[in-house]
Amino acid sequence: MDKKSKGSSKRKLIDYRIFAPSLLIVILITIPFSMYETKSLNLLNSIFEKIVEVFTWGYIWYAIILVIAALYLSFSKYGNVVLGDPTEKPRFTLFEYSSILIAMGLGSTIMRTGMIQWASVANDPPAGVGAGTTEALMWGNSYSMFLWSFQVFAIFVMAAPAMAYILHVRKKPFMRISEACRTIFGDKFTDGVGGKVLDVIFLVSILAGAAVTLGLGAPIVTYNLSSLFNIELSFGLTLGVTIIWVFLFSLSAYLGIERGIKRLSTFNMYLAGAFALFVIIAGPGILILNYFTDSVRFLLSNYVNMSLYTNSLDMEGSSHIESYTVFWFAYSATWAMLHSVFAAKISRGRTIKEMILTYLLAPTLISWVATGVLGGLGVHRYLTGAVPVLETVKEDSMAAIPQILASLPLSTIAITVFIIVATIFLTTTLDSTTYTIASYTGTENMSKAEPSRSLRIIVAAIITVIALILMRIGGLAPLEVLSGLMGIPIIVIQFLTIYAAKKMMDEDKAWLNNVRKDKSMQQNK
Repeated sequence: MDKKSKGSSKRKLIDYRIFAPSLLIVILITIPFSMYETKSLNLLNSIFEKIVEVFTWGYIWYAIILVIAALYLSFSKYGNVVLGDPTEKPRFTLFEYSSILIAMGLGSTIMRTGMIQWASVANDPPAGVGAGTTEALMWGNSYSMFLWSFQVFAIFVMAAPAMAYILHVRKKPFMRISEACRTIFGDKFTDGVGGKVLDVIFLVSILAGAAVTLGLGAPIVTYNLSSLFNIELSFGLTLGVTIIWVFLFSLSAYLGIERGIKRLSTFNMYLAGAFALFVIIAGPGILILNYFTDSVRFLLSNYVNMSLYTNSLDMEGSSHIESYTVFWFAYSATWAMLHSVFAAKISRGRTIKEMILTYLLAPTLISWVATGVLGGLGVHRYLTGAVPVLETVKEDSMAAIPQILASLPLSTIAITVFIIVATIFLTTTLDSTTYTIASYTGTENMSKAEPSRSLRIIVAAIITVIALILMRIGGLAPLEVLSGLMGIPIIVIQFLTIYAAKKMMDEDKAWLNNVRKDKSMQQNK
């Protein structure tokens, strides 16, 4: 191969027609937001507040409809459709598969929400409940569990059936939203400007979301490092932590799913489990287990109430819950396509039912346990007066985490393990992100190949640079709100992909032609 051919080959690693406009849009958005952070944040917050006022009902029903769609696809004839060759075994064991989805679905965010989200609700509870009361504490931990339950994971996974079907069954070379919608809009739209617009919307939301995730994930580690080594919080510390993360998730992304993401995810599941046992044994284990039981009881008793709560009559005044639920669903929608594309990639050999139900159940179970253990520890420290959690959260929510951990016996070990678990969780999240973006923008046949290693490293570098610039000049807050707002077009795309998945399987009669033999015989009977 001559030099010209080699250069041409390198240039074709990435589809610049969708990657370049997406990156340019992110840069054009972040520069003015960073230069005028206060004004930008005020503007975006006013827009978001209007959305909360007008569309709270819409976001609530959107999440519920996705759960219904998930159950329909799982337990109808479509649930038995195999994503790939029906004779092929799944790529990963169920434990490995669940661990990867948990690491991707929860990430380091569960370390923050599990530990202190209850306090934000307890400070501003719904339904006229008094702040800091026993009932407020019950609302706090139960609502934290509700945030990580079926609606959110349905949001994450419900574009995956279409993406997995085009990749593993129809063997399409490109794992893109536009390709999934080809069956709806036809070749002219998909190969033209319309298809490019869909793909650019996806990439902009993911690039912005990844930068925000890295920026917001850093404090989970830096605050604990500051407490552990008694050093000052600074951008230098953030830079050092970020450099370590970049090395870890770049190395993991380079190694790929088998040697990178899978090994980190499964290892972290064992480590997180050991940490939870340590907290229960060394901490207030009896209270944690009882409070966890009470939290699950309260959640299940009030699940419909939480799912449909809009406070329309405002009889008791607005609270933390109304606006935060909308933000959480909107922000989750921003990440929906990333989760779905990644889930699609690793689900070869799984049925539609296995893919959806694993994503609905495994992360939900782990997040409830994590919230029960971490939240229970925080509540105990508040009740005994060991840590003024509610007051600290009002001033600086992240500062409460090292204070709670420092109250444990062997606190140095506890904080160290917490840092390691959070670091690995964020590493696997960003690793999955870079892998997905590289898969999405690459020009190789994704039904046969992994995304280019060079491209994964390039994507990791771009995300890191954007995040560091924003952390340095203070543009993360408006970009976080913008990421939530960007969920609006993603919601439309999600419903399109659900319809596309059903339409493709109907066209191919996949419930007859692409099922495992025993299932096929049952269907024919």
